[in-house]
Amino acid sequence: MSIDRQQAFSGTKDVAVSLRFDAGRLSDYLAARVANFAGPLTVRQFKGGQSNPTYLLETPTRRYVLRRKPPGKLLPSAHAVDREYRVMRALYAQGFPVAEPILYCADESVVGTAFYVMSFVAGRVFWEPWMPGARAEERTAVYDAMNATIARLHSYDPAAIGLADFGKGENYVARQVARWSTQYRASETEVIEEMERLIEWLPRRLPPPGPTRLVHGDYRLDNLIVAQDAPVVAAVLDWELSTLGDPLADFTYHLMAWHMPRSESAAGTASLHGHNLKALGIPSMEDYIAAYAARTGLDPRPHLPVYLAYNFFRIAAILQGIVGRVRDGTATSEFAPTKAEMVRPLAQKAWEFALEADRAGGR
Repeated sequence: MSIDRQQAFSGTKDVAVSLRFDAGRLSDYLAARVANFAGPLTVRQFKGGQSNPTYLLETPTRRYVLRRKPPGKLLPSAHAVDREYRVMRALYAQGFPVAEPILYCADESVVGTAFYVMSFVAGRVFWEPWMPGARAEERTAVYDAMNATIARLHSYDPAAIGLADFGKGENYVARQVARWSTQYRASETEVIEEMERLIEWLPRRLPPPGPTRLVHGDYRLDNLIVAQDAPVVAAVLDWELSTLGDPLADFTYHLMAWHMPRSESAAGTASLHGHNLKALGIPSMEDYIAAYAARTGLDPRPHLPVYLAYNFFRIAAILQGIVGRVRDGTATSEFAPTKAEMVRPLAQKAWEFALEADRAGGR
């Protein structure tokens, strides 16, 4: 099935039956705790996003966004909305582009699971990395803003912004490989030979440790809100996987767009592969890396194939987790069932980079 990602993932829809809650109870809760909050409250569900259900809350005077844990059986340590809220509070205080965090609620009696509320940020989300409909010079400027924003994120000393204990930091890639290997096993639905090889290969080929920084964990163009009338990042979304770790692992995650296997289905993860980047005004991966290195003094190029093998393995495991949630009945997106078909191509791409790393290393 061919899909227009921009159309499919933009905007809101009626709340899925399995994800509904009592809007009146939520309205009463917020009215008692949020300044100037006044109903009546209407609730819609955002189409985009796979992990934590996200809702648009509208009152006569203001719009808000609510993110919650999904109901049902969940993988250990996943869907950490409390961590999202904490990191956004720290970054908002620094003037970093995130939505204003307004309230966190651990009381599951309000909407059924823990949740937080943040301000609504108006703007555009580009679900395709080639930014259909944009002008070439706008694409160039947006990619530069995306690069500058992650460079700024990686410039913070975690302790200086109150996040010294937000994660272990050291041995980040090794811990991520172990975590996603475990998560993959917990949600495995078929044997994929390349995943088996990667689970054995990656612990032996880890890149050398870098400085400990705050990492987003899922940084990519479609997790950014771009200002409506300017190539400016208005907000970075989806901090569920953020922690302390290796900034180069974090940066190279969104380099996957330059190599992502193409797919026309709803399962497809956005790709630049096959596009004329120069005509579009999008930088080559090499130029994009050079800009980040110039901004940060951090350079992934000596170990790039290992980082890309790791990141393609990681995204394959993340998508397998979505497949597992379909199996367990807790998936939150109507497109979730089709994710299964992307796991194998992503694993195969990861293994290609593993072989490239071995060739570069003389193995």
